[in-house]
Amino acid sequence: MIQMRPGESFITPYLLGPDQNFTQEQVTNEMTPVLTYSYMAVLVPIFLLTDYLRYKPVLVLQSLSYLSVWVLLIFGTNVLSMQFMEFFFGVTMAARVAYSSYIFLLVSPSRYQRMASYSRTSVLLGVFTSSVLGQICVTVGKVPFVTLHYISLGFIVFGLVLALFLKRPRRSLFFNRPREPVCNGASPSELDQMNPGGAKRPEGEPRWRFLAVCRDSTLVRMLLELVDIVRVPQLRLWSLWWVFNFTGYYLILYYVHILWNEVNPTPDSSKVYNGGVDAASTLLGALTSLAAGFVKIRWAVWSELVIGAITVLQAGLILLMYTTSSIWVCYVSLVLFRGLHQFLVPIATFQIASSLTKELCALVFGVNTFFATVLKTIVIVIVVDKRGLGLPVRSQFRVYFGYFTVLAVAYFSGAAYTAVRHCRQSRLQNVPVAKELRSPMEMLEKTPSPEDDGIAGVHA
Repeated sequence: MIQMRPGESFITPYLLGPDQNFTQEQVTNEMTPVLTYSYMAVLVPIFLLTDYLRYKPVLVLQSLSYLSVWVLLIFGTNVLSMQFMEFFFGVTMAARVAYSSYIFLLVSPSRYQRMASYSRTSVLLGVFTSSVLGQICVTVGKVPFVTLHYISLGFIVFGLVLALFLKRPRRSLFFNRPREPVCNGASPSELDQMNPGGAKRPEGEPRWRFLAVCRDSTLVRMLLELVDIVRVPQLRLWSLWWVFNFTGYYLILYYVHILWNEVNPTPDSSKVYNGGVDAASTLLGALTSLAAGFVKIRWAVWSELVIGAITVLQAGLILLMYTTSSIWVCYVSLVLFRGLHQFLVPIATFQIASSLTKELCALVFGVNTFFATVLKTIVIVIVVDKRGLGLPVRSQFRVYFGYFTVLAVAYFSGAAYTAVRHCRQSRLQNVPVAKELRSPMEMLEKTPSPEDDGIAGVHA
């Protein structure tokens, strides 16, 4: 229900149209950058508070933030109110981690795969249904954009009521872990298994006791584990993909609606098909995500080549978007762009998550998302913000095309290096396939063992 926001696809034409009558420069260079700034500012605090408060309060906060977004959209009339609207949008994006973490704490580990499927399906179903509903209302029913926002507000209020009745878990990953005394034979936690036989806390001065507590704290120990994780080539590669490609992906999503308005500045709202495009891209993304689970290749050898090929295709689609004068070419290009990205998301998720313990997995994804947000903020400050270059939207897309081109060159260079190294190794000895990170389907067929690698906490 919280994904049912039929007015979201039409926020940009609403702001640029006669309802609000903001200029394209105001929307591009003054309002939209606030979304990224607020997201970066609240991401880490919300990530920590989500675990400390045990998820439900942050889910309620997300609903309240959505409520604030649409109240400001409907009743706000100046740039400052729209900047506050973007701020609350950033809060809702940061709070998404609460739902994806919360749902796994309600079931046993044997049901994680099914719950991952349910949660992903519910989000995609909500986005798809919302986009289709919005497009039907606009095209068939000639419903004004402001009416769509009232409908969205109604769904959000209902979602808020549902959030108030959600069960609050008794435990969480970091701060609310059950105490497990070793003396009575209880099994140690995952982190205890990663670092068995740790040194005893020194007694004596308070300063040393404080340092020992810090050293033995869950979060500090996990951060130290990240140093070892960086040494694993495949984990390093897919984490870098997560940081750099997600940055470019969201830059395109943030500003593509403004580009569409420039390519097709129609005063007839019934000829705006943003909702239909969002629905089509969501459906294609779901299909490509499903298809990714059945791809069987040796990812330790071919990862860079696959990533490079898809990044080249994405760069070509961006080139089409800002050079064409046809709005339909823009629409199709975005659908394909998002579908290609969604194809790699589950592969990256499996490659990272299947090689880590549950707690480290949450931390790695959190760190990757944080670095992607920092990079995205740097790009927006330099390229988009009026205090930086303040480029118009077509010039921005030229920068994004160059960004993806540089990434593609880097990936192909890595693929060439991996191929040469693999050929040299093959001449000396056969590469043991069992120790490579595998495709999602292969992961399900083989249970990884922590003894396969000498790095603590990382499964080969």
